[in-house]
Amino acid sequence: MSTPKSMPDHLPVEDTLIDAEIDDAGVQSQRPALHRPWLLLLGLILVGVNLRPALSSLSPVLHDVAASRGLSGLMAGLLTTLPVACLGVFGPLAPRLARLWGSEKTIALILVTLALGILLRTQFGQFGLFAGSALAGASIGIIGVLLPGIVKRDFPAQVSLMTGVYTMALCLGAALAAGLTVPAMRWMGNNWQGALAIWASPALLALLVWWPQTRIRQVSHHGQWLVRGLLRDPLAWQVTLFMGLQSSMAYIVFGWLPSILIDRGETPLHAGLLLSISIMVQVVSSLLVPALGQRCRDQRPPIAVTVALVISGLLGMLFAPTDSLLFWAVLLGLGQGGLFSMALSLLALRSPDPHVAAHLSGMAQGVGYALASLGPLSVGLIRDQTHSLWPLGLLFTLISAATFAMGMLAGRKRMVQVESRPL
Repeated sequence: MSTPKSMPDHLPVEDTLIDAEIDDAGVQSQRPALHRPWLLLLGLILVGVNLRPALSSLSPVLHDVAASRGLSGLMAGLLTTLPVACLGVFGPLAPRLARLWGSEKTIALILVTLALGILLRTQFGQFGLFAGSALAGASIGIIGVLLPGIVKRDFPAQVSLMTGVYTMALCLGAALAAGLTVPAMRWMGNNWQGALAIWASPALLALLVWWPQTRIRQVSHHGQWLVRGLLRDPLAWQVTLFMGLQSSMAYIVFGWLPSILIDRGETPLHAGLLLSISIMVQVVSSLLVPALGQRCRDQRPPIAVTVALVISGLLGMLFAPTDSLLFWAVLLGLGQGGLFSMALSLLALRSPDPHVAAHLSGMAQGVGYALASLGPLSVGLIRDQTHSLWPLGLLFTLISAATFAMGMLAGRKRMVQVESRPL
C-alpha cells in the first residue's frame, strides 16, 4: 500500500506532464539519443498547437454552421459536446496504441486522422459534421495523452520549461483558431466550410515535421505496475470531479462564448477576437499560479482565487456593458489558465509515486471529460429552450460553486491511499 510514510511527501509540481507509459518498465530508461533536438522540439510545438483548433475554430462560426446544416440549439449543443466526450472515451486507448506501434508512430498516424476529421466535418451534411467532430475529438484525446510522456522522456532536465512550452503551444493553437476563422470565412466569400477546413493544414504540417521521429526504434515494453483502489478513494474522486468541472467551464467557453457574445450584439469577428485574447492570457496564469501555489500551505488559496476570477469573468461576459468585454475576457483567461494548471498540478501533488499519478490522470481525464461534456450540452439545451442569458448565468454559477467545493476538498495537503506495486 502506498502511504506517505513510505513515499515522498508528494511528486514535484513540475511533474505535471504525466507519462501515460510510466507503468511499462524501461520505457523512460531507453530514451533514444537526440541527434537533432531542435527538430523534435519544433515537432512537439507543432503537434501541441494542433490540440485545440478543432475545438475553438467552430464556435465563432457556429451560427453559420447551425443555419446551414439546420441544427437546433440542442443539436448545436451536441455538436460542441461530442468532441469533448471523445477526449475522455478515446484517451485511454493511447497507451495500448503506443505499446503496439510506439508513441512516435502513433502520433503520426493520429495526426492524419485529426486532419481527416477536420475535413470530414465540412462535408456530407449533418453526418459529416458530427462524424468529423467525433474523429477530431478522439484524435486530440489520444495525442494529448501521449505527448507529455515524450516530452518527459526526451527533455528530462527541462520538464518545467517544457511544461511552459507545451502550455503555450496549446493556447497558441486555440487562440489562432478562435481569432482567424471568421476572417478566413469572409476572405473565402462567407464559406464556413473552407474556413474550418484550413485547420487541417497545421495538422499536416505537424505531420511533415514530426515524420523523422517515426524512425526512432520502438522501445521494449516489459513489466507492469499495479495501482489498485483509486475508484474507492474519496480524494481521487475529488480530484477527478475538480478536473471535470473546471474542464466543463473551459469547453463551454471554447464552444459557446462567441455565440453568446454575438447574441449580445457583437460581430462574429469581435466575438472570436475576444475568445482569442482570453485564451492567450491563460499562458500567463498557467505558468505563474502553480509556482505561487507552492508557497501556500496547500492549494486551496490559489484554487479559490482562480475560481473567483472565472465566475466573475463569465458573468461579466454575460451581463456587463459591452464596452467592458475586453476587461472581462482578460479576467476570465487569467482565471481559467490558473485553474487548469492547478488541476494538472493536483494529479502529481496528490500522488505518492509516478505510477499512481499516471493512473489518477487517466481517471481524472476519462471520467472528468465525460463530465465536462455535459457543460456545452447544457448550454445548447438552455439556449434552445429559453433564449435568455439569466439561465446561463445560473448554470455558470452552479458549476463554479461545485468547482470551488471540489477544489477545497482536493486542495488539501493529502495523498490518495491506494495499492501501488510492481507485478
